[in-house]
Amino acid sequence: MAISVVIADDQEMVRTGFRMILESQPDIEVLADVVDGEAALAAVAEHRPDVLLLDIRMPRLDGLEVTRRLSGRDGPRIVIVTTFDLDEYVHAALHGGASGFLLKDASPAMLVEAVRAAAVGDALVSPAITVRLLREMAPRTAAARAARRPAEPLTEREREVVRCLARGLTNAEIAAELYVSLSTVKTHLANVQAKLDARNRVEIAAWAWESGLASGPP
Repeated sequence: MAISVVIADDQEMVRTGFRMILESQPDIEVLADVVDGEAALAAVAEHRPDVLLLDIRMPRLDGLEVTRRLSGRDGPRIVIVTTFDLDEYVHAALHGGASGFLLKDASPAMLVEAVRAAAVGDALVSPAITVRLLREMAPRTAAARAARRPAEPLTEREREVVRCLARGLTNAEIAAELYVSLSTVKTHLANVQAKLDARNRVEIAAWAWESGLASGPP
């Protein structure tokens, strides 16, 4: 089945360009494109898409508030698509439940990759950007690092997988680097997600930087 998508952006040229790029792919279907956050919520309720491409700065309701309202529900995977890679925006989106990030000047191939990755909950989008921002927003104090601990200690292999994830590697790249199978990587990540009570792999990566694990020895 095709991956269903809703696009929310207040710039008509952006919506038109995204629609043309995505609809050129045989496995992606754009169900609607809307101009603001209120319309995005309405479109999600009506169409129930797999993926919501969401701008941050929009009229009536911004993308961060839309993300917060959809978080924790049986709704779409959210990919923030923005001109502004400001730390505070990314931090708010991460904790709001977003699954990925993309800058508007990204290539058409990256846009398609973002949608496909989000649909399966697989890879971080624009890993270099995401990793930089996660690193910059990580707490520097011991008290902040101790604020969140896993329910059970991570195994050494799980720690290795998380370090790779925090560097922006996809599941396939982690498997190749650690010489394990793809299914093994997915199993480790599922275990880590349960131990951290994390909603997605982005939250796992954020925790890795916040806890200092990502900046530890490889």
